[in-house]
Amino acid sequence: MTAQLLEGKPVAEAVLAEAGARIEEMKAAGVTPGLGTILVGDDGPSAGYVRKKHETCEEVGLASFHHGIPAAAGQDALLEAVQDFNHNPEVDGYIIQHPVPEGFDFNQALAVMDPAKDADGLHPFNLGRLVLQEPGPVPCTPAGIQQMLLHYGVEVQGRNAVVVGRGPTLGRPMALLLANKGSAADAAVTVVHSRVPNLADYTRWADIVIGAVGIPGFITPDMIKPGAVVVSGGITWEGKKLLPDVDESVGEVASWITPRLGGVGPTTVAMLLRNTVQAAERRMAPAAA
Repeated sequence: MTAQLLEGKPVAEAVLAEAGARIEEMKAAGVTPGLGTILVGDDGPSAGYVRKKHETCEEVGLASFHHGIPAAAGQDALLEAVQDFNHNPEVDGYIIQHPVPEGFDFNQALAVMDPAKDADGLHPFNLGRLVLQEPGPVPCTPAGIQQMLLHYGVEVQGRNAVVVGRGPTLGRPMALLLANKGSAADAAVTVVHSRVPNLADYTRWADIVIGAVGIPGFITPDMIKPGAVVVSGGITWEGKKLLPDVDESVGEVASWITPRLGGVGPTTVAMLLRNTVQAAERRMAPAAA
């Protein structure tokens, strides 16, 4: 068996086309939505992600704003940037690029963020809304994976899904999305992680396996049931090479698999812009009422 590829680009293009149309409608009403980014330090991959987000903003007509915080500046400089975006009426949503360098407190900065402008869906208030199945911004990588499953017609309802990883940015919200009611959801979800000694006993019975652990090649063919759908959400950088959680040889066992490049990444950026557009629409709603 050779797996079909879950390419992220077609999924992202569809999401961005919809977002672009909504942006044009808002501009016609006199509102230009804006996305802000905060980058702490000079980590190469993080800087590359931020550049890509700004390039995509330009492509769809979204205004973009940026704060670069030197690694030597300290936590107060990060908090000042957060407050600046909180009070900037041109910024509808913004992100703090994760991870931040040692010596910075990401969670503290997140708590200071205006949850209405949380474009990453990671503020405790918005994660709580996800738990309660209330509308709000959804963490972008899990949302992108769910959109990918929907786009390619992967059956999720009632299927056994295993999420390998329990982090707050990917594993935990991914499990919630798959278990919640809705499209590409309603699954029977199990969450495991790298400290589970018999982890393969869980993944081998799964119809859908999501890698969210951040360990290169952690998921191997012997861990996968033939015909399963396998998505690598977690990634690691080795120099300039991107390494997914899922070993490429899993493609000989799975029915669908994300490619090493061009899988979840494009959908993550697209969902970030969708969250920002939705935030701008919420801002416009009181004026229209």
